[in-house]
Amino acid sequence: MQVGTLFFLYNFIRGVETGMAYIFYNPNPSKKLVGDCVIRAISKLTGQEWKDVHVELCLESFEMDDMPSSNAVWGSYLYKRGYRQYVIPDTCPNCYSVKQFCIDHPRGRYLLATGTHVIAVKNGDYYDSWDSGDEVPIYYWRKDF
Repeated sequence: MQVGTLFFLYNFIRGVETGMAYIFYNPNPSKKLVGDCVIRAISKLTGQEWKDVHVELCLESFEMDDMPSSNAVWGSYLYKRGYRQYVIPDTCPNCYSVKQFCIDHPRGRYLLATGTHVIAVKNGDYYDSWDSGDEVPIYYWRKDF
């Protein structure tokens, strides 16, 4: 059992709220729900406005001759801002979910990536425009402050 799971169980028994909840988050100015998960997640992770992240990713993608939603583009964007990428061990490929990640990481800010989606996590809660808790993350980004 990982430290995060023990922390959750200890606090659950004591009645302390520990996060691990889905929180609806959609900073898109037009309230669109499709195609901008990278911008939404980075906006939550960094505290930047949606439009600022969008413009900065477009500039990054222009420099790289790629699309703003490309993993290489937003990965480069985060890396230049001090974030580092970590791979999630492939010990149970289809059973380690966003929810489990949140249990194991009750403190801190993370950007989780699945094969097709990106989710912001802050202090054990995951922020998205839909409940993506059952998705399987393959890597994450974190910045040590």
